[in-house]
Amino acid sequence: MTTAVSTGAAITAAPWLPFAEHEPDRGSLRLYCLPHAGGSASAYRSWFGRLPGVSVRPVQPPGRETRLRETPHTTMAALVAELADGLLAVEDGPYAVYGHSLGALVGFELLREVRRRGGPEPVHLFVSGSAAPGDDPVDDGPPVAAMTDAEVVALLRRIGGTPEWMLTDPTVLRMILPPFRADFTVKEGYVCPPEPPLTVPVTALAATDDPRAGSADVAGWRDQTLGRFRLHTLTGGHFAVLEQPGVTHRHITEALRATAR
Repeated sequence: MTTAVSTGAAITAAPWLPFAEHEPDRGSLRLYCLPHAGGSASAYRSWFGRLPGVSVRPVQPPGRETRLRETPHTTMAALVAELADGLLAVEDGPYAVYGHSLGALVGFELLREVRRRGGPEPVHLFVSGSAAPGDDPVDDGPPVAAMTDAEVVALLRRIGGTPEWMLTDPTVLRMILPPFRADFTVKEGYVCPPEPPLTVPVTALAATDDPRAGSADVAGWRDQTLGRFRLHTLTGGHFAVLEQPGVTHRHITEALRATAR
């Protein structure tokens, strides 16, 4: 059962999906959106009402916002296994998956876990801000787990996407640093297991000034699917897809229309 709220969202009982956009039509496509390292479901709430015929479903990993009291995962295998449990428990129609940065890798592994379980495949996978699995990782220096809080804050400043007021507020830092450390532990420990490519279409988004995932790095996703592949490049840095939602939404809409044909 869901309860409507004034924002046009719906509160759900599933911890992975604390809020979701109302489905515009019965059987409309659901887009599950996975956040970047340290990010949360709120990163995608502004997408509500922006994608025709799509119900945006922001995904909430443990350890933040509505799941603040839960322990965040530190391995990809555990994260994806629990996420697949949640997705397969509620999914009963057409869906797609979008992931940014670490969320792109999580989304990719989620699809492979769903495939291993014999679950329904999505109609499309969208990835942004991430080199393809198996490519050489970005050198972020020493493991985040070994960094001091000050060093983690400096890393967050280099990456961008976190408001300065959050980085200077001790109370806020106590909330955001644990999930960020956990997510980077997931990323740093991730090794892409050898499996056959996906068969779903993949759309990848890169940014001109993203030091973490340039166009050539993101283009490597082409090798991860036997389906149609498209690469688009936005002007901007690592968070260009979130800072220019109109451009991102246009690419998503066009890709879903092409998939439906």
